[in-house]
Amino acid sequence: MSQISIEQEIKKSYLEYSLSVIVGRAIPDVRDGLKPVHRRILYAMHELSNSWNRPYKKSARVVGDVIGKYHPHGDSAVYDALVRMAQDFSMRDPLVDGQGNFGSIDGDAAAAMRYTEVRMARLTAEFLGDIDKDTVNWRANYDNSLQEPVVLPTKVPNLLLNGSAGIAVGMATNIPPHNLGELVDGTIHLLDNPDCTIGDLTAFIKGPDFPTAASLYGGRGLADAYATGRGTIRIRGTAEIEEAKNGRQSIVITEIPYAVNKSTLVEKIAQLVNDRKIEGVSDLRDESDRKGIRIVIDLKKGSIAEIIVNSLYKYTQLETSFGINMMAVVDNRPMLLNIKQILEHFLRHRREVILRRTRFDLDKAEKRAHILEGLRIAVDNIDEVVQLIKTSASPVEAKSRLMERFELSEIQSQAILDMRLQRLTGLEHEKLLEEYRELIKRIEYLNSILKSDEVLKGVIRDELAEIRKTFATPRRTVIIEQDPDAIDIEDLIADEDVVITFTRRGYIKRVPLDSYQQQRRGGKGIAGTATSEGDMLHSLLTTSNHQSLLLFTNQGRMHQLKVHRVPEGSRYAKGAHIANLIPLEKDEYVATALSVRDFAEDRFFLFVTKRGMVKRTLASLYRNVRSSGIKAVLLRDDDELIMVRQIDQTDEVVLCTREGTAIRFSVTEVRPMGRTASGVKGIALRGNDMVMGAVIVPPQKEGEPDETWGHILTVAERGYGKRTAVGQYRLQSRGGRGVINMKLTQKTGKVLGAILVQDDDQLVMMTSANKVIRIGVRDVSVVGRATQGVRLAALDNGGVLAAFDLVREDYPLDVVPE
Repeated sequence: MSQISIEQEIKKSYLEYSLSVIVGRAIPDVRDGLKPVHRRILYAMHELSNSWNRPYKKSARVVGDVIGKYHPHGDSAVYDALVRMAQDFSMRDPLVDGQGNFGSIDGDAAAAMRYTEVRMARLTAEFLGDIDKDTVNWRANYDNSLQEPVVLPTKVPNLLLNGSAGIAVGMATNIPPHNLGELVDGTIHLLDNPDCTIGDLTAFIKGPDFPTAASLYGGRGLADAYATGRGTIRIRGTAEIEEAKNGRQSIVITEIPYAVNKSTLVEKIAQLVNDRKIEGVSDLRDESDRKGIRIVIDLKKGSIAEIIVNSLYKYTQLETSFGINMMAVVDNRPMLLNIKQILEHFLRHRREVILRRTRFDLDKAEKRAHILEGLRIAVDNIDEVVQLIKTSASPVEAKSRLMERFELSEIQSQAILDMRLQRLTGLEHEKLLEEYRELIKRIEYLNSILKSDEVLKGVIRDELAEIRKTFATPRRTVIIEQDPDAIDIEDLIADEDVVITFTRRGYIKRVPLDSYQQQRRGGKGIAGTATSEGDMLHSLLTTSNHQSLLLFTNQGRMHQLKVHRVPEGSRYAKGAHIANLIPLEKDEYVATALSVRDFAEDRFFLFVTKRGMVKRTLASLYRNVRSSGIKAVLLRDDDELIMVRQIDQTDEVVLCTREGTAIRFSVTEVRPMGRTASGVKGIALRGNDMVMGAVIVPPQKEGEPDETWGHILTVAERGYGKRTAVGQYRLQSRGGRGVINMKLTQKTGKVLGAILVQDDDQLVMMTSANKVIRIGVRDVSVVGRATQGVRLAALDNGGVLAAFDLVREDYPLDVVPE
């Protein structure tokens, strides 16, 4: 009997055990992003024909097949994995379509496997396609009675799509889920540009996209994770402040961080309230239902909601950290990978799968073509073939004589003997020839894939594009580049004048004002923003880097952004999409913007809607804005917010409409209202008319002539405009029909907007052809109300003015949207 060292035996056994746990249980394969248990579940469902377009099967049936054929572990482990693949709050794109109780975000367990039913999700079919075409390697199952795939021939970059979490021996993995559309775009870019940098890829793959949405603060942690495989990011749930009818406020949590138990979060909030670590809460309740999460925290009168929200972020799991550790199995070895390496391994897997599939299809096609060639010879010599067969003593002799007479192979001769008499008809003969011609074309195509790397790339690209078209969904998690605790770099940025431009599709950029030089009235302008096809400039705003940009959406929400945080670009740059800077809902866009340096207590915001409603609210109520924005005004179903202006209590306002009417009234006729009030009627509109501009007029000083009081500059969409003294607009009560503001003709087009001007001001205009025109206001004639004005800009055929604004040093500057 030989002796062995205990120490060496323990080391050897522990190493084998750890390797088994790493490769066979806890760490996913880099190619299909699946752990063995998940792969075996999906393959077992494939064998059961439990696909997305077939009836559901009992979960117990699937679990039984998995543990009986491939996975020699407990049924609870397999069922737990199956349940997780069906949970839409655990998987960004679930791989299993479940019917029944599969647990909840509150931590409730799923029903027993005998009660629930499952089938593959539609996306899962893309994991198993072509598995029967020798596309992957196979290995024996645990008792050598069956074969199972080593990896699935997936078309989906699943390791990053649904992520993975697992703890092995001495190592772990924690990969967050991502957006399928972004992953496909990044993968195609890597396919076309193998030498691209990680920075190039992150231009497509913005960051993790969690099924529970929320907001993500990436910054350096996310950059490190993508570059090295390790990094830490912060996730914040979404908490909104709602105003009740009794004047009190409520904090409503609608999104929570990924992998956070909702009921545990509610219990923690209740405990903090009871322990008086959070003050000012009168009630806490969970109103969540199948439509989504809704945790309501009612506040006591006088409580400051923003302070309580910050306390929730600080003391509860409403804000959590996610440690990214992108560990995966590569060639049976665990490796820490960056994002480019993961996609490279996936593309390498796709190349191998497609080449093996192509060889399989080519072999099958060539065999069929070989048979068809024999059948063609037989049909062309049918009389002789029939006579030969009739005079043969046996099928063996007939086969032999056919091979000898027509130089056929044994396979071809057998196919001729097996051919039905109906194939001898003219129609069937033509079908035979057509099949042969199509087969030859397919053989040429398959050979081109094997011989040309560019053709192979094209196949990969087309399949990825089809996956994106069929399965990609909009991003859920909002990525906020700036960490809320980061140092403000405003002091390092020069406070220079800039122009902020917005396009209809939501692209925004910041350009130094010096880029636009003054021209004479009637000029054609210089090239401005470069937009994509179908897009055009929506509005522009002149401001300075140190001011705050208040962005008001058409749905009445407000977001705040420092001007210097808007990406800077050249006059020709397209800019960045506003959704990368602030969170927006579906069909929501920025309708108007203000730039402010501070929120004075004696200043008001005047809100104007396209249906003529106005509202006056203290500007200080909009000082504190959370990352998800706040409700700025309550709108009716058929109305939209079009502009917001800063006003004093002594100001007057002139509302100008698209059809050329205007009304002037004192802002004191609009009583101050709360932040979420809907307002009162400012002007009575005729037909389909709508408000296009609101001009804020300071009070006329005693003895001041109309000429120095100011003029209202009205601009029409066909490039015409005029200045009219404010005194020509008589003061009225709000809610009237108003007076004529501009005489409109086919030559002038409809009114684009209006603004108060002084002689020393300069006017900046942008055309639909994205040209910028800058002229002096002094060049615009002063005329009466009922006139059409003069030409301000020479427009190309079919062109119109898209937006305009003033360059002024001594008065707050507002955006003038179309």
